Amino acid sequence: MTRNTDTDHGATDGATDSTTKRATEATEVGEAGEGGGNLRLGEVEIIRVLEWQGPFAPARGLVPDSPERLWRDNEDWLAPRHWQPEGDLAVMALQSWVVRGAGLTVLIDTGVGAGRERPGEPHFHHRESDFLGALARAGVRPGDVDVVVNTHLHADHVGWNTMDRDGAWVPTFPRARYLVPAADDLHFGPRGDYGGGVRVDDRLIYEDSVAPLHRAGLVDLWEGRHRIAEHLTLESAPGHTPGSSVLRLDSGGERAVFVGDLLHSPVQVLDPTHNSCFCMDPGQAVATRRAILTRAAAEGELVLPAHFGGAGALEVRADGDGFAPARWAGPATRP
Repeated sequence: MTRNTDTDHGATDGATDSTTKRATEATEVGEAGEGGGNLRLGEVEIIRVLEWQGPFAPARGLVPDSPERLWRDNEDWLAPRHWQPEGDLAVMALQSWVVRGAGLTVLIDTGVGAGRERPGEPHFHHRESDFLGALARAGVRPGDVDVVVNTHLHADHVGWNTMDRDGAWVPTFPRARYLVPAADDLHFGPRGDYGGGVRVDDRLIYEDSVAPLHRAGLVDLWEGRHRIAEHLTLESAPGHTPGSSVLRLDSGGERAVFVGDLLHSPVQVLDPTHNSCFCMDPGQAVATRRAILTRAAAEGELVLPAHFGGAGALEVRADGDGFAPARWAGPATRP
């Protein structure tokens, strides 16, 4: 596994209270935003495309049932990349991942988008970003993308599915097949009354970021397990949303799992029973999160969440009833 190794921020501690503080003999390798090449696993390249990074929400607003002690006891490595103790704010990233190799360019999640009406989500309402510019600087043009994976259909994972052209929403990646979990398409689309009609944003998200893809004939709905290529497989991972999914990468004997929103903060690695405030089925989300982390620890998979600040990706190890970072490993960020 080849990683950017410009910086080593190794952090160790001698914690003995396994319920609140995990022994984190983790090495920070290639901190996001610092120099060096992209991450390579086997025969493929992974590029992190950062749309935004910074303080996002109160820590226990984001992860409501996480105790303050869990954050405080791990302050030495959570701060400042994942938590701002002075304001008790969770630090997050809005990011996408590109997997390039074996003749395919795959974009995993498409961020918030530009000029969207999101009245229920102030962080995303009318947000503008240079996402396409960041892709271009990574050497990826819209026409280069073969596959777009939406791990689920929340606003910050589908926004650049489409773009405004002369007042109409059109597919941003015209050659790509868009892989959309069937369960989320049912729940958040018109057949599910746009998420049961609970939030006006769900209708807006679907109509500007998903429906135009259906009209263009670019959507492939899938469920259960879907093989994209020999090295890439989608798997259902419900709980965060009905159709929440993960993407597994296996190339040259090296493995990674793109986990979408199963993890919003590293405290959920320490104790996977803590859900984010966005998880729709709490019990299922906990079971799914634990299963994914258990396999990642056992098989040495690199875990790539959608919202971790800092390096953005990590390997994990089992630690008591939870897990701990074993190694932080981040590709160079494309801001």
